[in-house]
Amino acid sequence: MADSVPVRCPTCRRENAFTPPTFPCACGAPLTLPVLRGGVPVEIQHRTWQSSWVEVRCETCGRLDEWPAPESGCVCGTVVRVPVVPVPTPPPPNPPLPGSPASAAPAVPPRRPPVLRPAFRPVTIRTAHDCVTAAAQYLKWLGFTDVARAQERTASGVDLRGTGVVAQVDPTTRATKLREIECLWLNGLNDSAVAVCFSLAGYSRDARSRADALHIPLFVMDLTGTPQPVNDPADELIRDGAGR
Repeated sequence: MADSVPVRCPTCRRENAFTPPTFPCACGAPLTLPVLRGGVPVEIQHRTWQSSWVEVRCETCGRLDEWPAPESGCVCGTVVRVPVVPVPTPPPPNPPLPGSPASAAPAVPPRRPPVLRPAFRPVTIRTAHDCVTAAAQYLKWLGFTDVARAQERTASGVDLRGTGVVAQVDPTTRATKLREIECLWLNGLNDSAVAVCFSLAGYSRDARSRADALHIPLFVMDLTGTPQPVNDPADELIRDGAGR
């Protein structure tokens, strides 16, 4: 459990003990939001989507993700946003010296620019039904606008279908296994569609390896309802959307 830090209320000046929240990173490691000691908390008067999230880098895998901004409530009724340690900006690379092999190397063709889309609005997960709903909303956010629940999930192993996409949602507390990844891949192959998997508890090692080999995007879901990419195909799907 993370150590508590003192947070002074800007309204009544009372000092409250605050324990920074811990979330599961996509790599499986616990990630505790690095509260800035000595930082000045800001009273929340008007909430905005952008100010409700902070960027934090996982110390285990180095992944940079957005997480719910930490908040603390005082007995006087004031709610404040607790500042976190800002992510350091990496220094710019040194330019190659004239005549060096690096300067003579051919230019790498530019990658396709990421699809511009509004911020995703998550669906809080309380039940298995919420997991499927959150995954459907996320696929629609990626551009698969006609995603709907599939019929007879037990027969096909697919929970969501849309034009160009099939998806499986595993809301259980066990890691998604290899067989489920292979069945999902076959469904995507039969429908000539992108096969996407969402899991609440992550993936077994062999399932993750097979998904990488078959180029299946994998996402893990936390209770805030925001899917997080687990592998490179998932990152590519986020970047390119339905036009992948």
